[in-house]
Amino acid sequence: MSIPPCTKCQSNYVYQDRELLICPECGHESSPFDERAEEASVSIKDANGTLLEEGDKVTLVKDLKVKGSSQVLKIGTKALIKRVVDGKDHQLDCRVDGAGEMMVTAKFVKKA
Repeated sequence: MSIPPCTKCQSNYVYQDRELLICPECGHESSPFDERAEEASVSIKDANGTLLEEGDKVTLVKDLKVKGSSQVLKIGTKALIKRVVDGKDHQLDCRVDGAGEMMVTAKFVKKA
């Protein structure tokens, strides 16, 4: 079995210890089973084409009206991505500053 390079630092010195793959250079530990799940995970990109992940901070690139409300989210409003979903209308489950929890379409944000 060929051991893949480290997913964090791309080091080739990864070794296997029981069910974990360990990188001696950066200390990253991962499971080979997790890597297969990561490959099958969703890849969502922002307005500039940057890949978005959970925990990323983003800003809005245009004013957005909130459905069912008279509230408008202004350009430059910051948000924190809590979950990335492969949805038809909305891909990002975010905590938006001043508005709370809501779903946002990825093409209307850029990575901060």
